[in-house]
Amino acid sequence: MIWSIFLQSAKIERAFFLLNQAPGMVVVISFGLLCLLSAVLAWIDIRHGIIPDWLNLTIAGAGLSKAVFIGGPLTGLEAACEGAAIGAIFWLLRRLYFAFREVHGLGLGDVKFLAAAGIWVGIAGLPMLLLVAALTALACAAVMQLAGRQLTGQTSLSFGPFLAIGLLFAAGLQLHWPCC
Repeated sequence: MIWSIFLQSAKIERAFFLLNQAPGMVVVISFGLLCLLSAVLAWIDIRHGIIPDWLNLTIAGAGLSKAVFIGGPLTGLEAACEGAAIGAIFWLLRRLYFAFREVHGLGLGDVKFLAAAGIWVGIAGLPMLLLVAALTALACAAVMQLAGRQLTGQTSLSFGPFLAIGLLFAAGLQLHWPCC
């Protein structure tokens, strides 16, 4: 019994050693997982108009795991704090928008997704994420308008897929250009 626990501990320690020796592999695997999770998010949000909590938690957990594997526990703590701060800011913006317009402009799933995305790209990557998300949403609205769909101020459009595109773009950009 004790021998099997020791062997399991040695296997886990070896796995961490291998991960620390190949941080590039961790980055590639985590980005691939983020792509897969983003595709699932987009599909669910388009079909059902929601972003499930389990999916947001999975994205957040994967980002936190990547941060800890690459930079250690303090980097993970920093990423978690940035994600929480981003989530709190967008939750407040959501509440303020509702107070003035009495309409929810941003779903709570989008707010939670932005908090999870903040773990991946941090505060520095947030402007790029939002810029790409807004531009792709505007391009989609323009195509819908040109296709003859009537868009008004009350038209609802799932924003999660565009946020996912923005996250992938910002995270991919940070892989090759770490300053942002």
